[in-house]
Amino acid sequence: MPAYKRILLKLSGEALMGDDSFGINRATIVRMVREVQEIVAMGVEVAVVIGGGNIFRGVAGGSVGMDRATADYMGMLATVMNSLALADTMRQEGMTARVMSAISIEQVVEPYVRPKALQYLEEGKIVIFAAGTGNPFFTTDTAAALRGAEIGAEIVLKATKVDGVYTADPKKDPTATRYAKLSFDEAIAKNLQVLDATAFALCRDQKLPIKVFSINKEGALKRVVMGEDEGTLVHV
Repeated sequence: MPAYKRILLKLSGEALMGDDSFGINRATIVRMVREVQEIVAMGVEVAVVIGGGNIFRGVAGGSVGMDRATADYMGMLATVMNSLALADTMRQEGMTARVMSAISIEQVVEPYVRPKALQYLEEGKIVIFAAGTGNPFFTTDTAAALRGAEIGAEIVLKATKVDGVYTADPKKDPTATRYAKLSFDEAIAKNLQVLDATAFALCRDQKLPIKVFSINKEGALKRVVMGEDEGTLVHV
């Protein structure tokens, strides 16, 4: 039995690159989609927020000296491109996904409307939230916390390149150990960067737990959803 009925999965744009320097790696996106498919088959309702770093990194050099708000809007458009790629890969794998954008581009994707998103989830469709919060100065981490709270997700799953939160950088310190569980207060006291500050505060206020895990570990998403000891759980 899954430990969660409804989850919000936060994917970084960089996760889609695989070993490429930017863009979307086909094998990587298919592998991720199949991991999601496994938990959907178990009856878990899945919403996704995806970043745009894999595309925006490719043009970031041109954004040096650019107005911050303009650069953020470019980043939001990059997340729409990733969301379309993710939804189409899901379609090819026999799943039904709906992309909902926080900024209005109705010829391409439908606008984010909360009751509609809830309806899709109840129907077993995957909902991909694009364009962050629709506002500059807010990250896609914050979008994940916000949408997670709005749709009544039981947990925010932050998929990263490392398999949890460690006492130190495991790449630099071989003695670093993984936390299985942490309270929000402990994470603040130890200055552990779980999510950015705005997103973290929102999850803490809404008593919305966060699980940090590695998307590159095969079967990790399923183990997280089953409530097994995978990654790091940050809770109230």
